Amino acid sequence: MTQIGKSGTFTLGDRTVRRLGYGAMQLAGKGVFGPPRDHAEAIAVLREAIESGVNHIDTSDFYGPHVTNQIIREALHPYGDDLTIVTKVGAKRGADASWNPAFSREELTQAIHDNLRNLGLEVIEVVNLRAMFDVHGPAEGSLDEPLEVLADLKQKGLLRHIGLSNVTAKQIDDARRITDIACVQNQYNLAHREDDGLIDKLAAEGTAYVPFFPLGGFSPLQSSTLSDVAARLDATPMQVALAWLLKRSPNILLIPGTSSRIHLRENLAVDTLELPEDALSELEKVAG
Repeated sequence: MTQIGKSGTFTLGDRTVRRLGYGAMQLAGKGVFGPPRDHAEAIAVLREAIESGVNHIDTSDFYGPHVTNQIIREALHPYGDDLTIVTKVGAKRGADASWNPAFSREELTQAIHDNLRNLGLEVIEVVNLRAMFDVHGPAEGSLDEPLEVLADLKQKGLLRHIGLSNVTAKQIDDARRITDIACVQNQYNLAHREDDGLIDKLAAEGTAYVPFFPLGGFSPLQSSTLSDVAARLDATPMQVALAWLLKRSPNILLIPGTSSRIHLRENLAVDTLELPEDALSELEKVAG
């Protein structure tokens, strides 16, 4: 079984987590909606992730909805002291599987209580506020009101730290007038590098950056360069893309998701994948 650890650790809230984590989104059904195709495999994936050394799981109660959190609880509760579970609020799912904003005090408060109940927790280590001004990427808009709600719930002891997802640099700066920000979770990969400057700034400040869609997400990255490098290194394109992210900056925490133990092992094997200088030089051109 793959044991992770070579890539090191970074601070997330009050915790020190391994940089290779696990994202639970794919444990839900197609379109992140409804139950998984194979419930037993979903349980097995989570348990193997923990046995392999993963101690950071990213989830949300709007995955499913409720599905992934309930599976996490079934598979792993009671949780080990070393495990950090991070969730997201700010969105809700429609009956048609649509993704809709949920920023009101009532919606956010309910979301926190739903996460606590479905995960079987008394307090959540980190809660990310997902900005929903544009579902497909960051867009300016005030997050003051929802952040004030989360800061109040933090004061009441329901959560320990607050992060941001799908946000701009200005929104991060504005948020820090209201509360400390433990992490930022945005789309970032070899080809989508709008956050290059932000990552470096956060690294200097000691703030974790958690990229999602390492291979492009809903519009998969098509790169002959990536494929060629992967073939030369006897690796998959996903492994190379993840290894590049680990190399990019020490504050990057990875949360690749999968519903398959085979793919989980491939993802965790990235911890031992070395990218030689010639490969790094080639990969840098993908963004161009």
